[in-house]
This record gives sequence, C-alpha cells and structure tokens, in this order.
Amino acid sequence: MAKYLVETYYTCTFKVNHYLDDVNETELKNLEKRDDGKFEVLDVKLDNRKTKSLDPKNNKVVQNKKIDVVITSGGTGITGSDGTPEAVKVLLDKEIDGFGELFRSISYSKIKTSSLQSRALAGVANATFIFVLPGSVDACKTAWEKIIQYQLNSDTKPCNLVMLMPRLR
Repeated sequence: MAKYLVETYYTCTFKVNHYLDDVNETELKNLEKRDDGKFEVLDVKLDNRKTKSLDPKNNKVVQNKKIDVVITSGGTGITGSDGTPEAVKVLLDKEIDGFGELFRSISYSKIKTSSLQSRALAGVANATFIFVLPGSVDACKTAWEKIIQYQLNSDTKPCNLVMLMPRLR
C-alpha cells in the first residue's frame, strides 16, 4: 500500500479521487480518513503562505519513512508569487523530467499553448516521490487521472514507480 501526503500551497484543489471546488479545513480533515486499501492519507495541510524555500537538511516530510509520496498543488505558474518548484527543487535528489514533459503534453490537448506556463515537476527526495502540480482543479485531475494514478499502481506494466520504491531506500 502506497502512503502519501498531500500538502497544498495557495489553494487546495487536489486530493486523490476527491476533487474539491470549495475547500475549508473541515473538508480537508475529513480527507485524512480516506483509506481505500491502495492508498492511505497520512496528512492533509492547507498552507496559504507563499513558499519560497524549504530546508533540505531539516525537512520532516522527506525524512518521514512512513511517507512514500508527497503531492503539492499550486504555485507552479510564472508570476512573482509562484515559487513552489524552486522550494521543492532544493529537496530533490533526482528530478523525474518526464513527468513535467508528459503533463504539459497531455495538457496541450485541453489548454493548447497555455500549457507552456506550467512548471509542474516531479522528483525523488530521500526515497520519497514528490509531485508538484498546478493549483487548478482540472490540472490536478489531469495529472492524477492520466499519469500519477498509474505510476502509483503496482499493476501498471511495463513499469511503475511503486516497483522502484524498495530500491530507493
């Protein structure tokens, strides 16, 4: 069973198979109780602070061995207030370049050339997969339904991220 942490900066629009248009803290706390046998939600945070940097040497999320996957939403654009990719990149041991490329390619079918404005990315930090998604509901839904859910499913062939987890530690 994969375990993941969903942290949201700016807006909370994404939760695995549960999409919220109007989010409040009560609804977020209810998401923590979700357990469908494949995934277990360990924590959900709504953090409206502008995230500029994270301390890679003292980050409880990537040091927590119970967490396999972190999904963030928001702050991936190109305005002055968008800083999630920069904040997360300092944590990464390796980037998964194909994620951002594939996400923008899939997004192109819906939003055309506007997809170039997304700086969605993924990587590995201390054996924890991190996905940095845009803040829109549609973008998060696209990322989950077209990419992430398959890579976090051990039945996806010919390969998936779950099969790599034991070799990351």
